[in-house]
Amino acid sequence: MSSSAEVRARAARIVAQVVTQGRSLDTLLAAESSGTPQERGLLRSLCYDSIRWYIRLDALLRRLLARPNQPLTPELHALAIVGLCQLLYTDVPAHAAVDETVNATRLLQQPRAAGLVNAVLRRCQREGAKLAAGIDRDTAIRTAHPRWLVDRLAADWPANVEGPNFEQILAANNERPPFWLRVNRLRCSGTAYREQLQAQGLEVVDSRDDDHTLLLSRAVDVHDLPGFADGLVSVQDAAAQLAAPLLAPAPGERILDACAAPGGKTCHLLELQPGLQELVAVDVSKERLVRVQDNLQRLGLTAKVVAGDAGESSIWWDGREFDRILLDVPCSATGVIRRHPDIKLLRRSEDIGALAERQRQLLARAWPMLKPGGRLVYASCSVLRAETAGVVSAFLRGNEQVRDVTADALSALGVPGIDVSARKAAGYAIATGTAGMDGFYYACLEKIRG
Repeated sequence: MSSSAEVRARAARIVAQVVTQGRSLDTLLAAESSGTPQERGLLRSLCYDSIRWYIRLDALLRRLLARPNQPLTPELHALAIVGLCQLLYTDVPAHAAVDETVNATRLLQQPRAAGLVNAVLRRCQREGAKLAAGIDRDTAIRTAHPRWLVDRLAADWPANVEGPNFEQILAANNERPPFWLRVNRLRCSGTAYREQLQAQGLEVVDSRDDDHTLLLSRAVDVHDLPGFADGLVSVQDAAAQLAAPLLAPAPGERILDACAAPGGKTCHLLELQPGLQELVAVDVSKERLVRVQDNLQRLGLTAKVVAGDAGESSIWWDGREFDRILLDVPCSATGVIRRHPDIKLLRRSEDIGALAERQRQLLARAWPMLKPGGRLVYASCSVLRAETAGVVSAFLRGNEQVRDVTADALSALGVPGIDVSARKAAGYAIATGTAGMDGFYYACLEKIRG
């Protein structure tokens, strides 16, 4: 049996685990180390594209089966999805997609299903366009998003108002994510690092912040980035890179990163302002704090790393107020679906209310730890109003000590694609795809003295 068939079988097993067991796609792929670099790349591509388009592919598969409700084992169902994905969303030659996917049935110990898989894929080649036209009248199916999410996005980003709308967000969610870098300014200038990239044949297609924020034309393995192991650079989306400058740390200040893992924003704060008195990085997950420590070590940075719940500060806080607080709240992550397409399948509508309640609690508990005159930045990679402006607006209404300075803070940064004059609520929401950025939300809140 060919190695190509083995890749298809492995992809089917992974897709099945995401769909039926709720497993994380990133976690499952991280455990896959066998095969050549090319085979691992193909596996990753097949898994991501199959999950990204799963809802549409599943609807099409039901039309392609001889019997629409024909029962299939989870792995066989997933294999058919992987096969359809190759025909519709990859540049894999059609004959290879069909043959190797059919061969994979034997590796899944289901050789009798070879005929069924072959029939489905052949029929897709003949009738796929016609059948797809029928199912694509449904926006949720056409864009491969759960219906509850389409409805929420349509309510929060309506098409009948000026600015980004839900259709644009749905389309951006299905794009492959851009590959943004953050240059460690303590070890290398942006200009010098750009030259290193170009010397290695890596094309820079956009840059910001004096070349300290760079966009490559394509994604590469981090170990292929010059100086990655030596801490010259990190991978971080341009939207996430706004957190540190919005917090605007000054020399001698104490800063709290309240939900720090995996540490990208923690490290950026230290790179941006090496003269801090102290940075305390807190996260509830001890396992994820290992990544914070790893990132700090690689970049040559130092922070006080604490395992604790930001919402239960009495357990770990020493009572000394912080000059600035970054509160990057746990959320639905609906702004980073293009990086984590399994969010479409794993997240549920009922999760949003519970997340919003947790966010309200974290904001209320963090505020007393901030000095008068200090700044708290509420950050979220959600594009849903319930988790962003909804939380912050309620906090503003119930607190006379707080001032929303988001517009001024963002204007000072001059970020491409961001027009603060068009904002309609507290803080500022960035639609997925805006100027190449992930979907994100920021609110810069200052505590009034006196």
